[in-house]
Amino acid sequence: MANTSDEARARAGDKNLRKANLSGTVLSKADLSGAMLNGANLTNANLSGADLTGAILRAANLSGVILRGANLTNAKLGMADLSYADLTNANLTNADLSNADMTNANLTNANLNGTVGLQS
Repeated sequence: MANTSDEARARAGDKNLRKANLSGTVLSKADLSGAMLNGANLTNANLSGADLTGAILRAANLSGVILRGANLTNAKLGMADLSYADLTNANLTNADLSNADMTNANLTNANLNGTVGLQS
């Protein structure tokens, strides 16, 4: 369950969300561009259509997150847990996925141009 204070900060546009607990939160179409989400818990959150351009999500828990149509251009996702994430139609252009856990992630129609660290 999300921390209500962390959720309020995210909705208010706070870009410093390091280690925030946003599990299960609905932040569809949110502007989180450039946000610092290192170590954040976004388990089962809904970020459909969200703008995460240039966001830093290193070591974040994104297990089961819904990122359908989200923009993750230039996002830093190194060591993030993206297991069971839904990245359908997401834009991951130039994203860094080094050492990220992509187990059972759905990448249907995702834009992976220039992506770094994606294991085939």
